[in-house]
Amino acid sequence: MASIEEVRSGIALANDKASESLGALQQAQTCIEQAQAALQQVTEGSGQADVDQANAAFAEAARSIAEVQQAVAAAIQESEGIANRL
Repeated sequence: MASIEEVRSGIALANDKASESLGALQQAQTCIEQAQAALQQVTEGSGQADVDQANAAFAEAARSIAEVQQAVAAAIQESEGIANRL
């Protein structure tokens, strides 16, 4: 069985990795939002339904990433709570 310090160290490592993922997720969200803006700009005034679908898909992808960011942040907070109780 791991010692309390080993558990705390493991939690800290997990939180560091999770924090790194938050940065990567933010970068991905920004890129997707930029892609959506570029698509909207070049397809403005288009009456094609698939253009609207593509824009909606980009928007949904950005929302999904935001939800993942919230889930990761919650996981970090929960694991910090565990470490604090040790």
